[in-house]
Amino acid sequence: MKLRLLTLMVVSTFLLACTQNPNRDAGVATGTIVGGILGNQVGKGSGRAWATGLGMLAGAYIGGNIGSSMDKQDRIHSQRALEKQSDNRPSSWKNPNTGNSYTVTPTGTYQTASGPCREYTTDAMIDGRSETVYGKACRQSDGSWQAVN
Repeated sequence: MKLRLLTLMVVSTFLLACTQNPNRDAGVATGTIVGGILGNQVGKGSGRAWATGLGMLAGAYIGGNIGSSMDKQDRIHSQRALEKQSDNRPSSWKNPNTGNSYTVTPTGTYQTASGPCREYTTDAMIDGRSETVYGKACRQSDGSWQAVN
């Protein structure tokens, strides 16, 4: 039963991520992982599998919302925050076209064989709803930052 539930949750999550929007896809992937970890920590006994699955779905939904709400200028602001901000120093802006507001805060920086990576939080106010996503991104060879899982 647990294996069937976990398989259903993973398949559902991948179906949520099947879009042509890389920001939404990265948000879904990051949210799924974080939600699954949190759900697993909250659940007890036989309810742990359910809590993990529900955490994965909730995380995928929230992460996907933030990723799909960002336009080109929002992505530029996010990239700039990851490139320029010190750890634990937030960068905030409000999109004049959508009215959505965002705060990206790098929370940790580390080196990998291919270059620097950063952990971060994105707090967003989208259509009057507050949402938070935790993620990791690594600098690519072209200087851009790409969300990783």
